[in-house]
Amino acid sequence: MTSDVINSKHDKHAEAPLTLDQAPPKTLGTLDQGAFWANLGVSLLGFSFALFLINPLGDDNPLTLGAALVAALVGSLIGTAMVGLAAVPGVQTGQPAMVLLRGLFGVRLSYVPTVLNVIQMIGWGAFELWVVAMGAQAIFGPSVPYAVWAIAAGVLTTALTIYPLGAIRLLRRFVTIGVVVSVVWFAVVFLRETPAQSGGSWDSFAAAVDFVVALSVSWVPVAADYARHSRSSRAAFTGIVGGYTIAQVACLAVGVYAVALAGHGVVAGDPTAVFGPFVAAPLGALFFGILVLRETDQSFANVYSTAMSLQNLMPRIDRRVFSVAVGVLTTGIALVVDVNSYGAFLSIIGAVFVPMFGVLAVDYFLLGRGRNWDISENAPSRLVMVLPWALGFVTWWMLAAPSQVSWWAAVWDGARQAVGFVPQPWMSAAVGAFLVSGLVTLAIGALRRRTEN
Repeated sequence: MTSDVINSKHDKHAEAPLTLDQAPPKTLGTLDQGAFWANLGVSLLGFSFALFLINPLGDDNPLTLGAALVAALVGSLIGTAMVGLAAVPGVQTGQPAMVLLRGLFGVRLSYVPTVLNVIQMIGWGAFELWVVAMGAQAIFGPSVPYAVWAIAAGVLTTALTIYPLGAIRLLRRFVTIGVVVSVVWFAVVFLRETPAQSGGSWDSFAAAVDFVVALSVSWVPVAADYARHSRSSRAAFTGIVGGYTIAQVACLAVGVYAVALAGHGVVAGDPTAVFGPFVAAPLGALFFGILVLRETDQSFANVYSTAMSLQNLMPRIDRRVFSVAVGVLTTGIALVVDVNSYGAFLSIIGAVFVPMFGVLAVDYFLLGRGRNWDISENAPSRLVMVLPWALGFVTWWMLAAPSQVSWWAAVWDGARQAVGFVPQPWMSAAVGAFLVSGLVTLAIGALRRRTEN
């Protein structure tokens, strides 16, 4: 650890460095991380995701309310534990997520997941701007055009990325309180208005857990971007697991009742239909407005992490230049592209990062390479580590539910038929991909030790 990092611990208002050549300040404690990740755990469309939590297989046998809530808790704990572990190397090395991959794959090979992450982060950033604009229109109606709200959200998002640590401190001090009050308010209102939930079974419990795990682990490729500023590994891990788990479970629980009020069929056809019960509730416009404004922390995280990923490709470019460019591009996409449909494509890329984390976790923690993690610009290529990553990716799609992208679904349907494999409802794509990639990495490490001896 450099003296710059040590000295920056005492500067509560220090900001993130502009290039990778500069040491990151370690100013974020457990409360900072917890508040930041708690805000990320509450999403406007996360409320509509409760429909898939209750009925992950889309059949006539939904989960009981108790089973759904337990699945939300178990899935959140598993997923956020992965995110928390992915954050620890960022604390220990002081490097953002994609730069850490130099130690896993080497510099040149790290460019592949970096480019994939840039694509998905830009896509999700545009998707979040669309969500903010649709949420604002749910409150104020169509009198203000969609484009105005999308541009306003894009400007605010970009401004937050210029002072990212200040934005996180702002969330902890002010925004989180408003979000907690809003979620509690809606929970009370919906519990009074919604009839008691009855019926269902536990048959699709594993599929529901897998769905919640997938929601959580989508943050794996960005966790270190913020954890690198944590005062300790414990602060980062505890803040992520505690903050995100509590918020996501609460969000899904409130969503169960919101979906019941809006109607399952309505929400399935239009995920923004879930906004209706929130706006219609007493003082709903006020509290829902807080949640809409808070949604910009999702787009902030996407845009800022895109800038951090780009610095792995061009480490000496000022992150503010990247942030502004990405903010403009993201806003432009939100204005002209059907980002709702784009989400189906992004799910394909998202499956890349769970098995990649399995490889990283085993190599860094269990095989002990974290002590000699090479994040330099001369880190040699480690082509062998692509094998467990690729096998984990294949495992994901052999186990996963069919993709909404027809040609991609046809590829994996053909692969299952070729080997005579039929995935069972209890099988988890996320857990399966993680286990396969991790176990193959362990085998490679054992083979390497035998060869060296």
